Amino acid sequence: MTQTLLPGVTGVLALADGTILQGIGVGAVGEAVGEVCFNTAMTGYQEILTDPSYMAQIVTFTFPHIGNVGTNVEDLEQMSGGSETAARGAIFRDAPTDPANWRSDSDLAGWMTRRGVIGLSGVDTRALTIAIRESGMPHGVIAHSPDGQFDLNALVAKARAWSGLVGLDLAREATTRQTFVWDETLWTWPDAYGKLTAPKYEVVVLDYGVKRNILRSLASIGARVTVVPADTSAEDILARNPDGVLLSNGPGDPAATGEYAVPQIRKLVDSGKPVFGICLGHQMLALALGATTVKMEQGHHGANHPVKDLTTGKVEIVSMNHGFTVDRSSLPEPVTETHVSLFDGSNAGLALKGRPVFSVQHHPEASPGPTDSLYIFDRFAGLMDAAR
Repeated sequence: MTQTLLPGVTGVLALADGTILQGIGVGAVGEAVGEVCFNTAMTGYQEILTDPSYMAQIVTFTFPHIGNVGTNVEDLEQMSGGSETAARGAIFRDAPTDPANWRSDSDLAGWMTRRGVIGLSGVDTRALTIAIRESGMPHGVIAHSPDGQFDLNALVAKARAWSGLVGLDLAREATTRQTFVWDETLWTWPDAYGKLTAPKYEVVVLDYGVKRNILRSLASIGARVTVVPADTSAEDILARNPDGVLLSNGPGDPAATGEYAVPQIRKLVDSGKPVFGICLGHQMLALALGATTVKMEQGHHGANHPVKDLTTGKVEIVSMNHGFTVDRSSLPEPVTETHVSLFDGSNAGLALKGRPVFSVQHHPEASPGPTDSLYIFDRFAGLMDAAR
């Protein structure tokens, strides 16, 4: 490769097709390989970069001004860890500025350095987004070197050699290693996060890479939440006699994780307990009910996606983050489609006729994003009430 780096370049993105994007490195020094996607959210970059569903991905932010409000210790979505179980890298048009927000306790660049997230700024994110929309999410390597020294041939070769997300089970790495109980509720002004004091339900969450705000949303409907590892058996879950079971979001290929998760999900469905799936949990519930999943070209990543709830006729603006989708044409009887994306008509929700079993592709916990679909947790509570 003969491409010459411009003076002052300290960061690059090398794509598998040989394209090299040059800019200024931000955050951690080093290199990371992953799938390059784009996210259209205007706010919530800290929640995005700590969402386990972004594991093995490099996020391009389409909004040009990222970092203005800094970071804080409260807005983390993953339970623990850094970039190894969340976004590997971040791409910005403008370099992050000094923060100006009363909740901030750190600037974005310093926070990224401590987490091991490699960033690249000064990139034409519009052009990169158009390329992804036209050709799909490429494999790439993001690299930051303060001295501006890069082996471009090696970086491109590394991007080409990466196997990608298809067939990759990442939930085993993203999940908790031990069972724990959660009782923190949603953030409210001026009290910040609350604490559940009088539980009404017992809910078990199968953790495939769960987000904290999903757990808070459950606690806010009165659920005492017990979080268990991704490979926990249905027998162990049912032995706890929960009022309901939630299948969480998470990273990777649902078919790969489903090899061990789907048989357990089928047993949970057969038990008659209310079952609620979100994102990866939605996809694996679909697999358990006889449908199939497919890899998307561009995926859905943002906080401004219109989804229609077919059960009410209402259109909601929701948060989405997924690169796989349920093939709506594969939904068998007695499974019904409950939500649909108004961007591309893809499936965004399902329910099992006559059973307290349902799921959504989007993120009703709204972190980040609008709260239009927060009612879905109340719907789950209603199913648990009816099942008693």
